[in-house]
Amino acid sequence: MPNTNQPCTAHLDTIDSATLMSQPFTPIPFIIESLLPTGLHILCGAPKIGKSWLTLWLCQQIAKGEPVWRFATEKKTTLYLCLEDSYNRIQSRLFDITDDGSPNAYLKNTAGQIGGRLEVEIEDFVAAHPNTGLVVIDTLQKVRRVTNDNAYASDYRDLGALKSLADKLGITILLVHHLRKQHDDDPLNRVSGTTGITGSADTNFVLVKDERSSNSATLYCSGRDIEYREIKLAFNAATHIWERMESDAETSEVRNDYVSLVCGFIGEVGHFLGTASELAELLQPRCARAITPGVLAKDLLQNQRELERRGVRHESRRTNRSRAIELTRIAAASDGSDGKYGIPPVP
Repeated sequence: MPNTNQPCTAHLDTIDSATLMSQPFTPIPFIIESLLPTGLHILCGAPKIGKSWLTLWLCQQIAKGEPVWRFATEKKTTLYLCLEDSYNRIQSRLFDITDDGSPNAYLKNTAGQIGGRLEVEIEDFVAAHPNTGLVVIDTLQKVRRVTNDNAYASDYRDLGALKSLADKLGITILLVHHLRKQHDDDPLNRVSGTTGITGSADTNFVLVKDERSSNSATLYCSGRDIEYREIKLAFNAATHIWERMESDAETSEVRNDYVSLVCGFIGEVGHFLGTASELAELLQPRCARAITPGVLAKDLLQNQRELERRGVRHESRRTNRSRAIELTRIAAASDGSDGKYGIPPVP
């Protein structure tokens, strides 16, 4: 009989918080700037509200590298699984929303199911098109199997499988899904299914019309890697495109670009060594909004490559009394910027 009193020898792999905070990680890539990162996301709305028009347009914009509501996009190959539409209908929609369809925007109106052929099909497509950035599945229900499992467990399992696939391939997967008919003041509570769906997704987008007969709607955006925002949209009946309603002045959502701020500062002083708090204090007169030292330190740590490209070397290390940041002006890499960042050459 085995001896159950033997000490456990399994090794628990850990990292201390001080080391972790000094470890540079690659920032999460965004396929739509500050709105849609890599990972798994869901877009929900009532039936016939215009979700398919929206996702088809998103695929075209990203495939062409053109802005989405004034947000810059990363030009990538896209795959739109239009599982509720014929190619004839999709062709008609393309003629409505664009003058010239992108050769980088692929479409398919059949697909396997989660846990069956779907994951293999997506992996094969990405292998054949290495620049793939976005896969849209319209709709989620079309790729799910009918099971007798617990509803939450089923939702969590299916969404978890797609989340793992998106992370493995380093792509964005956007699932089109429906809302419940019951009204709720919180749009997320109207998503059809259990919290296994909204909890598994990195970002939840919920499109809700202001009135059923109205062409205006609000896109509620909530996620792990984006700031919460509500985007007012209007459906243009002539172009069949969801257009943003606010003016640029009304929606100025400029993020704290600490990289540009630091590059300008180091371009003038040449060198800095000190804490994040001390750096924030020096930068504050140059910034209209309050600078949070912790956010500043994280932003610089995650953008070391961009700092170096702009002519600034960044190092983060632990001293006896605190964690120090060292910034040094260097010769910028050749990037064709013609000095647009305002960094003078190293003497």
